[in-house]
Amino acid sequence: MDFANRITRLPRPFEPDHGAEISARFPELSGDLAALIEGAAGCSPYLRALMQQEAEWLPGALADPEAARDAVFATLRGVPGGGTSLAAVLRQAKRRIALLAGLADLAGVWPLEDVTGTLTRLADLACDAAMKDTVGTEIRRGKLPGASEDDIATCGGMVTLAMGKMGAGELNYSSDIDLICLFDETRFEPDDFHEARASFVRATRRMTALLSDRTEDGYVFRTDLRLRPDPSVTPVCMAMATAETYYESLGRTWERAAYIKARPAAGDLAAGERFLEVLTPFVWRRHLDFAAIEDAHNMRLRIRAHKGLGGAIDLDGHNMKLGRGGIREIEFFTQTRQIIAGGRDADLRVRGTLDGLARLAAKGWVPEEAAEALTDHYRFHREVEHRLQMLRDSQTHDLPKSSEEWDRLAAFMGRETDDLRDELNTRLNAVHEMIEHFFDPERDSAPRPSDPDEIADLPQEVIARWPSYPALRSARAVEIFRRLRPDILSRLAATSNPSEALVAFDGFLSGLPAGVQVFSLFEANPHLIDLLIDIVGTAPELASYLSRNATVFDAVIVGDFFAPWPEPAALQAALAATLAAESDYEARLDAARRWRREWHFRVGVHHLRGLITGAEAGAHYADLADAILTALWPEVTRQFAVKHGPPPGRGAVVLGMGSLGARRLNAGSDLDLIVIYDADGAEESDGPRPLATRPYYARLTQALITALTAPMAQGRLYEVDMRLRPSGNQGPVATAWPSFRDYQSNEAWVWEHLALTRARVITGDEGLGRDVEAFRRDLLARPQDREKVLQEVAEMRARIRAAKAPVGPLDAKLGRGRMQEIELIGQAGTLLAGSAEQRTEAGLRAGVAIGWLSDADEAALTSAYALCSKLLQAARLLGDKPLDPAELGAGAEQFVLRETEQPDTAALLKTLEDMTEKAGQAIDAALALTPEKE
Repeated sequence: MDFANRITRLPRPFEPDHGAEISARFPELSGDLAALIEGAAGCSPYLRALMQQEAEWLPGALADPEAARDAVFATLRGVPGGGTSLAAVLRQAKRRIALLAGLADLAGVWPLEDVTGTLTRLADLACDAAMKDTVGTEIRRGKLPGASEDDIATCGGMVTLAMGKMGAGELNYSSDIDLICLFDETRFEPDDFHEARASFVRATRRMTALLSDRTEDGYVFRTDLRLRPDPSVTPVCMAMATAETYYESLGRTWERAAYIKARPAAGDLAAGERFLEVLTPFVWRRHLDFAAIEDAHNMRLRIRAHKGLGGAIDLDGHNMKLGRGGIREIEFFTQTRQIIAGGRDADLRVRGTLDGLARLAAKGWVPEEAAEALTDHYRFHREVEHRLQMLRDSQTHDLPKSSEEWDRLAAFMGRETDDLRDELNTRLNAVHEMIEHFFDPERDSAPRPSDPDEIADLPQEVIARWPSYPALRSARAVEIFRRLRPDILSRLAATSNPSEALVAFDGFLSGLPAGVQVFSLFEANPHLIDLLIDIVGTAPELASYLSRNATVFDAVIVGDFFAPWPEPAALQAALAATLAAESDYEARLDAARRWRREWHFRVGVHHLRGLITGAEAGAHYADLADAILTALWPEVTRQFAVKHGPPPGRGAVVLGMGSLGARRLNAGSDLDLIVIYDADGAEESDGPRPLATRPYYARLTQALITALTAPMAQGRLYEVDMRLRPSGNQGPVATAWPSFRDYQSNEAWVWEHLALTRARVITGDEGLGRDVEAFRRDLLARPQDREKVLQEVAEMRARIRAAKAPVGPLDAKLGRGRMQEIELIGQAGTLLAGSAEQRTEAGLRAGVAIGWLSDADEAALTSAYALCSKLLQAARLLGDKPLDPAELGAGAEQFVLRETEQPDTAALLKTLEDMTEKAGQAIDAALALTPEKE
């Protein structure tokens, strides 16, 4: 498109004579184009020189700037190697792109992204041409072992990583380029390694000379290779394996931040992408990395001290890049936020500063208004930076010191000097305040109590133990905790029972294996301290779990932690996406454990804080188990099929039994499962190591059990109980579909049909799942010998009573008229009524419908079951044993009373005793009656 019609701003000529002289050389240009040439040449000696050198080319380029740019790039892509001629071509390309980009920037024809993108593309192509030339020379001379002319296209396995602004596509007008040169050592025999490395080192040195040496035609780019690992002792081109080892063992936070912007720019791009993929765990940590805030803050302070930029903002000579409120501040802010959260959210892994701010705002990590303000400031800062550098092609970021140069800069920007200074001062201070608050949020806050120990009257002997704990063995952890400690102690002192809360917090602190990450998380997110105090004051067992699994706090920081519970399909999709991001089977099993742990914690916190009821918590825990089984079953099947082939026949289904089938799990539930397979006439699998169908499915089922129960780096998922399968522990671990039908129809005990009332197909072959559910419904609808059912239910009740006595008065599960007995009656009602409903309450209603239970019986049983259910959900969140009234802490007691809607523990005990006694009487009466025939 024509340049002139897109001009939105113009510089004023600071030196009118120079401007008029250059403008006169282009009589074919008029109007705004002539004014642009005059203004640019009248301010910038550098642009003036470029216009003189490219006088023949410039008018045509301005007619269609994009086409002119693309033609320059095409020349670089097609240039042959050849020393002097290549050097001249590269320098001519630099002149033309610098002139075109400068004028397009001054006139507002190209936005910032187009200007920096054009400069970056020039750097990419120049590096690639120079690399192919110098590596090609090594190959043609026979100095690169085993390489031929065909390897020149990939530079023999060498790649240049663009770092910093070049990596992000953000090169400034007179930028040097930060490069890391690597080679793929796997392309060479071990004996050829040193010769290959020497060849690549020579090529790298010649490449940098080709780009940065000043000739009569100028230079292309100043190059800096010092971002490579340990540059004082390492060669300028390193083996990828050597670099990987360095980063894995010695890499620092600033190097992680640097690799956010890293991008393969020249040479073997595929090898470069593989290298960056390998470094992903180094750059992007799985947990939220709030320790990076302090690292970045300390780096800022070191840069300020080293450059002497620590004072207040003074516009004269102020550094727009490194000074207070400058470009680097915005980049540090953005990169630090990306490092914190990018390990969990791949959408944040973008290279550009403006892209990063937009993504952070979209994901809730930065307030939208803050991101918009920083974006606006960043664009303005970069515009000023470009003008400073365009004046004389100097790598400067310093604002003028003399009034004359201030007037030149203002004219170059089409501004009045005083207005420009005022805006710069306002913007620099605004950025400084925003960024300083992020890195040092307590700077302006009210002082915290310096010594809350005495005012809280907390047990000093507990506090005295803290320095000996593993979490406080590093100096950095001690320093961060020193800042946190007054706030933590003050919050503990404000609890209803400070001493008890302190002891519980002590249990959390003593169990932490390390402190820096957790303490940094708390420092950056003070509301997490409130949550922790809630937990330690209410559920010490959960606090102990947190000390071993502190990364679950990450989930609280993510914006949707307190959002409503998602639909099961959305939950399953989230887990599927998590697993898809992992590269191998074991990594996916660990990822499933991390995912389940965070969501499980979320359910517990919601329940603890009263955001959901115990019944809702039970359904949510079941949703989690469903999601895990739905995601892992195909993963296990695929992994098993690698050796033994895909499942023969129709495949298999996984049935949830018991509380899982009824969708009423609690925080400590294991999973009752049955696996049913249909070989459909197949005798064995088809794979490298085929198996007959029965051992195939038995071993596949065992693989599923192992996937769920194996203690891995991220713990285990669930304990699994398979005893509800046909013939219990004596039967095969996986049951053939014909055998299952035959057994349930002709051999099953009454208790097995009772168990089937709560069976639910969770995952597996959809067709087989429909058949299993249809059979279950048909079986349960068949007429029953009612007296036999009631007799066996009565005997089962007696056996349970004899085998397991209740543990204390608050045992919600065991005992007369409590959960296990009521569930037995509900299953009996379901079976006798021929119903297929899985929940206990539905079974009790079915018992009323057939005249077995009275309305009063149902009311007594339902009320007792509801109270026991609430009590059990609360108890399992607080620990793995029934509650003991004598040992309940104040916070735990308040939680239990809130959940059960009782005023005090005495009232709870009395209500529980009364309700369960009425339920027991109803059960006694029900088991003595025979239901009337319909």
